[in-house]
Amino acid sequence: MNGPYLRLEGIRKSFGAFQALRDIDLSIDKGEFVCFLGPSGCGKTTLLRIIAGLETQSGGRVLQGGRDISRLPPAERDYGIVFQSYALFPNLTVAANVAYGLVNRKQPRAKVAARVDELLQLVGLPGSGAKFPAQLSGGQQQRIALARALATSPGLLLLDEPLSALDAIVRVHLRQEIRTLQQRLGVTTIMVTHDQEEALAIADRIVVMNQGVIEQIGTALDVYERPATPFVAKFIGKINVLQGSALGQGRFRVGRLDLQGGSHCAAPAAGDPVQVYLRPEDRVADGVLDGLPNRVWGEVRGVEFLGGLCMAQMQVDELDGQPLLVSYSLNQMHDLGVRVGARLQLALRSDRMRVF
Repeated sequence: MNGPYLRLEGIRKSFGAFQALRDIDLSIDKGEFVCFLGPSGCGKTTLLRIIAGLETQSGGRVLQGGRDISRLPPAERDYGIVFQSYALFPNLTVAANVAYGLVNRKQPRAKVAARVDELLQLVGLPGSGAKFPAQLSGGQQQRIALARALATSPGLLLLDEPLSALDAIVRVHLRQEIRTLQQRLGVTTIMVTHDQEEALAIADRIVVMNQGVIEQIGTALDVYERPATPFVAKFIGKINVLQGSALGQGRFRVGRLDLQGGSHCAAPAAGDPVQVYLRPEDRVADGVLDGLPNRVWGEVRGVEFLGGLCMAQMQVDELDGQPLLVSYSLNQMHDLGVRVGARLQLALRSDRMRVF
């Protein structure tokens, strides 16, 4: 097949006067794992439901494998879906839940039983076919929901916030299992999530959405290191936003501090107001700082300990009251004496600076 496996062209969706999706264009390759990421109400679940045929778009087309499926009912589309709520049938055994789609397709009983055993082995729950959903933990139920979605060997796997109901440790384990399984099977997968860590950890590409539009599409590194818009910069990870003005020639005035930007920075006209974005790790904190641009002294006003990292709230006098959040490794915390009241020197990295 030439071209992308799934293509969305000009997808729009309105609920009365409210426009939930506006002109969404997106192409997904065969075997790719894509995450729709954004805050509640951004349109990501609506877009997934349109792909599944559970919601009808107001305009635009959905093409899968070169076939226009825009108006087909869900039963005639080639996908498996896993919901946040698992949606298992409580009165059916695990085996019957997994076999549900195969039985509906009138597969021979022996073939169905063999496929169920294969899938339970695949999701790490062999021998659990006779149990009922209520006898399983949340993580186990989600594995069964995943096995059911994969039973018919669909070309597309849709995951609607499948891990949000699980506790943190189970969530981390299961997301890696899902990713490993997806790579092993090579199934094209779309996952909706509002958890940025989840998306950064497992997606081939991330589609960052906000208020019914796509803000940026890219790899985890793209959206984290090179955010295309202020929304993406603020939504993905922690970041400092410093108010200032352009001085021209890649320099910016923030408070009483002149900062040198990198060659990648925007070049607004001198005097234009700007926002300078720097992540807490976008600094040189130790080693030889002499000769580096953007050197400052700051006083530690607060420390948030996060295990292998700590976040220090710094007061830099020249920033005129704008706080600066700086991250230090645990080793740096000890070696540099990062504690409340300490005065520390650092250099803000011009090559990591984003200016909007």
